[in-house]
This record gives sequence, C-alpha cells and structure tokens, in this order.
Amino acid sequence: MKFTLSWLKDHLETEATVDALSEALTDLGLEVEGIEDPTTQLGAFRICRVIEAVQHPNADRLRVCRVETYPDGPGGRVEEVQVVCGAPNAKTGLVGVFAPPGTHVPGTGVDLKPGNIRGVDSNGMLCSERELMLSDNHDGIIELPADAPLGVRYIDYRGVNDPVVEIKVTPNRPDALGVHGIARDLAARGLGTLKPITTPAVTGRFPNPIKVTIDPALKAKGCPHFAGRLIRGVTNGPSPDWMQARLKGIGLRPISALVDITNYFTFGLNRPLHVFDAAKMKGDLAIRPARGGETLLALDGKTYALTEGQMVIADDHGPESLAGIMGGEASGCTPETTDVFLESAWWDPITIAATGRALKINSDARYRFERGVDPAFTRPGLELATQMILDLCGGEAGEVVQDGAPVDTTRAYRLDPARVVSLVGMDIPEVTQRATLQALGFTLDGNMATPPTWRPDVLGEADLIEEVARIASLTKLQGAPMARSLPGVPKPILTPLQVRERTTRRTIAALGYNECVTYSFIDAKAAALFGGGTDAVRVDNPISSEMSHLRPDLLPGLLAAAARNQARGFMDLALFEVGPAFSGGEPGDQHLQAAGLLIGAAAARDPHGSRRMVDVFDAKADAEAVLAALGAPARAQITRKAAEWWHPGRSGVISLGPNVMATFGEVHPRICQAMDVKGPAVAFTVLVANIPAPKVKTPTRPALAISDLQAVDRDFAFVVDTKVEALTAVNAALGADKALIESVRVFDQFTGDKAEAQMGPGKKSIALTVRLQPSEKTLTEAEIEAVSAKVIEKVTKATGGSLRA
Repeated sequence: MKFTLSWLKDHLETEATVDALSEALTDLGLEVEGIEDPTTQLGAFRICRVIEAVQHPNADRLRVCRVETYPDGPGGRVEEVQVVCGAPNAKTGLVGVFAPPGTHVPGTGVDLKPGNIRGVDSNGMLCSERELMLSDNHDGIIELPADAPLGVRYIDYRGVNDPVVEIKVTPNRPDALGVHGIARDLAARGLGTLKPITTPAVTGRFPNPIKVTIDPALKAKGCPHFAGRLIRGVTNGPSPDWMQARLKGIGLRPISALVDITNYFTFGLNRPLHVFDAAKMKGDLAIRPARGGETLLALDGKTYALTEGQMVIADDHGPESLAGIMGGEASGCTPETTDVFLESAWWDPITIAATGRALKINSDARYRFERGVDPAFTRPGLELATQMILDLCGGEAGEVVQDGAPVDTTRAYRLDPARVVSLVGMDIPEVTQRATLQALGFTLDGNMATPPTWRPDVLGEADLIEEVARIASLTKLQGAPMARSLPGVPKPILTPLQVRERTTRRTIAALGYNECVTYSFIDAKAAALFGGGTDAVRVDNPISSEMSHLRPDLLPGLLAAAARNQARGFMDLALFEVGPAFSGGEPGDQHLQAAGLLIGAAAARDPHGSRRMVDVFDAKADAEAVLAALGAPARAQITRKAAEWWHPGRSGVISLGPNVMATFGEVHPRICQAMDVKGPAVAFTVLVANIPAPKVKTPTRPALAISDLQAVDRDFAFVVDTKVEALTAVNAALGADKALIESVRVFDQFTGDKAEAQMGPGKKSIALTVRLQPSEKTLTEAEIEAVSAKVIEKVTKATGGSLRA
C-alpha cells in the first residue's frame, strides 16, 4: 500500500515529519517498507537562466552556454558557469533546470563531473524531463516561463516534492488499504486530527432507466448489496493535476477523469468502484452466476473463459464485468463517453478470492474485496463518487437503484480495563482505553464496545485489549517478574508425562542413538505392516499419497530413515524417536511412544577387537535402561507374545501382568524386506505412559541406600533342559531371599554337543552369580550357606534341573 504525504494530509491534519509518521506506522503494526523522497534524488536541480548561448567552435550540434545559477537558493550568491549543451532548444535567455557537478542524474545513472567536450570546458548540465525521470520527454531541455523563480528547486516549482510512503498491510487490517484508514490510526496515536468525511446527498434528477437485480442464489452470500446510478452528460477529459499527482506518486498511470476517480476512491477510501459506459450497455444489469461457455474480454486486454458459477455483472449482451475483480473492455469508458453507470457493491471475500485465484487475475479491487471492504460504506461511497464526477466531469445524476441491503456486522464485546494488565502487562488508565477505542471508531455503551463496520478482524474481548495496547505502543512495555501467589518453591510446570518424555529422550541419546523426527503420517502399506492402515486413522485430505494414514507405531518412520541412510552407504545405524502413535482417530487413541533401532555392527572396526553385529540382547539392554531411568520396577515379566512384526523367536515383551511397558527384539525379516532395509535389524519400543508412577511422589531423588558391610558373591551352575530360559533361573534365584540377595547375573552358558556329551542329551549348563548384601551385620558362614541352599532349592524347583557337580 502506497500513499503520498500530501494525500495523507488530505485526511489527517498534522505537522509531523515523514520520519515521525514512519516510526509511528511501524509501531502501530503498519510496517513501513520504504520511503521515496524526491528531495534525495532531485533536490540539487535548480532553476537557472542561460545568459548567452553560442555555437560550439568544434561541433555543429553543440552550443556553449553561459548559465546564471544560484547554488545557495533564491536570493543567494550568483554564480556563472559554462555548460556545453546539445539540446536543439538551447538558446540565449532560456529559463531551465541546472545540475551542478557532483549531482547524480537519475535518468542516465551518471554522476556529473567537470569535463571537456571537443576542447571546451563544461561544468554541469542543462536537463530534460526524462533525465529527471519526470516524463519521457527528451526532445530538448526543460524550458520554463521567463518569470519562473531563479534558484528555486525544480521539484518545489513543479510540485513533485511529495514523499511516497509504502507500508506492509497484514491480511487482518483491510481498513489500512485506504489512506483514510491509515490516517485514523495515526490520529488515534496522537499525531494529528482525523478529518471527517462528509457524505453529500446527491438528489437524482431523473428516474434511473437501468434496473439492478441480484440472483437469489447470490444475495445470501456472494453479493448482499449492489447500488448504482446513471450520470448523463459527463465530459471524460483528463483528471485535475492534483489527482494525477496523487496517482502518479503511488505508481498509477492517469487514464481519464472517470477512471482516475475510481482509482482515487480505491486507494483513498478503500472503496473500489466501477464505471460502465451506459451507451454500450443493453438492458438492465443482473448480478448472477456465469453460465457455461461464457467469456469476458477484460480491461487488461485478456479474454477469460468463465467457469459456471463464477459471479458476473451482466446485461442483455452477456457478462460486462467480473464482479469485484475487473471490468470488461466492451463497456469500458473512453474519452468519448458521455453517459456512465456508476456501480458500488459489497462482494463476499471468499467468493472473490476463489474466482480471482481460479482465473489468475490480480487487481486492486480483488486485493481489497477478498480482505474485506466496509459493507456500510457501499451507499456513501456511491454518493461521494457521484459528487466528484459531477464536480470534475459535469453532467446530471439520476436516482439510485439498488438491490439487497448492507451486511449486518453488529457485534459487541465487554471491555474489561483490568485485562490490559493481565493480557499485555501494561497499566493503561480506563479513560485512555475508552478514548483510544472511540478514536478508532468503536462505539461504547457502558462496558460494551461495538467494533466499527470497517474492522472485521475484531472478534473478541482480547482484540479490544490488543487495539488499546497497539495504539499505546508495545515499545513502552516494561519487563517485570511475575508475582508469586504463594511463598516457597513453585509447583513444577511440566506434567509427569512431559518429564518422562524428556528423561526418555536424554536417556536414549546417552546410549549412543541419533534422534529422528519423522512425520506422524505414513502410507497405507507401511501402516498395514504394523497393525494400522484402517479407515479410523485415514487422513481425509492428505498432502500426498505417502502420508495418507496416522502411524500406528514409530518403527515405520525409523525403518524408512534407515533405508535412506543405507542407500547412501551408511550401514551401521542407531536411530531413535520419541513421539505419538495412534490406534484410532479419537483423542484418546493417541499414546506416547519411544522407539530405538539398531542395524549393523555394535562397534566400529578396529585392530584390537572382534567385530560383533548387534543382536536382540543389545535391544533388550537398552530397553531395560530406559525403563530403569523412568523408574520401572526391576522385577518385571518378560514374555514372548510380541506383535507379528517382530521375529517370533527373537523378541520379548516386558510387562507387569497385563500392563505392557516395552517390547524388544529383532524386526521380522518380512518387514525389513518390505521396508527395503538390509537386516538384520533389532529394535525396542517403550510405552512411556504405561510405566507405573512411583509410590512416593517427591520433587527430589530418593536417598541413596548403601551399606558399609562387605558383599558376598556365590556362583552356582545348574544343569537344565536346553529349552529352559535363563530368565527363569534368574527370577527363581532372586526370590530365594529378597532381603539379602541384591542381584543375580548369568555369567556363563555351556551348550552344544560337548555339553550334551557331558550332561546328557537335551541338556545345558547355566552359571549364575548371586550377590548377597547385608545391611545390619556381617554374614556368618552358616547364614551364607542357608541362603545358598534356598537358591538351589528355588532354581531346581523352577527349572526342573539340578546343581551341576
């Protein structure tokens, strides 16, 4: 959005400088992106007089001029300089524009320096309008009236010293797409007084012969209100210089008075209008959906094929305008236009945006209507534009014809002055708050505030506070610590599950894994491999076919990441992720999961040790380490009832009864093949929320339990069947004496043909180390032997084996 300083002063009575206005606009949320100040480029060009112009002695088309200049301005010292000029109109007595040495000429990009042209010194330049980038005229140098004030800056004499400000308007501030709306914000800040808009009541002098109807299918939403009137006998010549200056300043090309007036209202009051040449129209106007096969030659010279249902303004010929976006060439105004139909309507933002996007048309009208134009200003905008057309183009206006009514946007919200402190942290008096809202156009009735019709973005109490704080300036916000409601240590901010999530992530990372963050959406095929892929977790509008379902597990994402790494030559991988997995589409069907994946060697190759590939016990150890960090009981059950995507003989489930806490093992070869992973791959998953909470909930760690008494280790070897799991023996030994036995560890296993030759067919040997840790007194030999006997009894009973001789 661009505007000139003089245009702003048409709406704001202010003495503030451009810099002060720019700083205030940015602080108000209307960020200034640039300021074009003509004085920076054209301030050195001053009006001069050619004292004498004679033929160049060495060039037929050059003249040597003695120029009277005023480097200090009018009334200052006079300096005579010599300039070599090639313009055909360079002559004695000419009053023109002089640029001294050192001046940058924007039209040529040259920095002037003293020079010598064909043997004659030249110090400066007599300029044309194109060299000053004021027009395309380059037939000769600028020639001014003889009474033009010498020494005055040319931009001041010409009236082009108007700074241009460009601001960035956010989508929620359509009111700032008009100069009047910008002036309103500045006035509320205190940088001037907003000049009110007085709407004239233009009396219609004849019945309007052109009727207007809105299709009932569009009146409810697409076009609730349309108004217009016929104006006869206009003269469509050039617009006044002041209007052309406004439009040129913001980069618009003046066309004709009628067209320039509509552009002036578009940028000045955020009220897009359109004028039809009434002589080129046939019949009445209808706002209706486009029919199949209709086309429109628009004012941009392009023909658009209209899709059935797109909104148009049509007469008996067919579509004359693409509603709210662009007019048609057939009914466009020309210098010969004498009768015009002036239209002012309110168009639905969503409908306009959809049509403009489909046809790829970007216009100033579309830009404003799709963001929201003031619905209550439809009729007043028509009256104002009518009066301006009558003033500038003459003619007489007919009666207004309209269909529909302005959209009712009335709504009110409670203003609570105390919420400014609680929401923003600023202490603003209630009187100031109320005055701010009133300056912005809000209507106050007690503690209820009604937003103005031009502010569709104000939709709640918090928006009222935002407006107050915005005008007061958030730069005045002072940092202050939040007051504590109660003395002492504050309660933890994180929930227990959030603390567990953080602990889990740090624990797995400390084990040497690299964290991955994958999408929660996967393709249907991958989801089906892990028990998902049902309609309950299907995404209705996926961004791609590879993200059609919510993931039932974290392993698909880790396996896909592993496949991509392997394709690039990285074969030894340790990846993990902590995030949500989904069993259904309802809120309660989401659970937090942690998963780790190991592929390749357990350690890098080196000359001092053997290279071992990862196996199921690496995954088991890491899963147990995560459970221990989260406070899970050490004596959990391990079963083999893992899901079908785990290897049936090389996987396990860690649980407390029916409560599954973790699963570990080797990923099924079928899954690896489907995911294009070169296995074997071992992994674990931990269901973080299923781990029981500690019985004693304290913010600190429990006291360290340590004994000064010497621990005692005893080794046992048992002969058992080959199908007996070592865990059975370990759990049985732990249960022999829960008070004295601190730990049980398998340190050897003797299996194979040699073992069966010594101990019998189908037999193996499991060796355990049992550590006894007394806490009250040193154990006697008799006490140690008694515990040892219990260990032997428990293990032999649980395994069906015997103590190895």
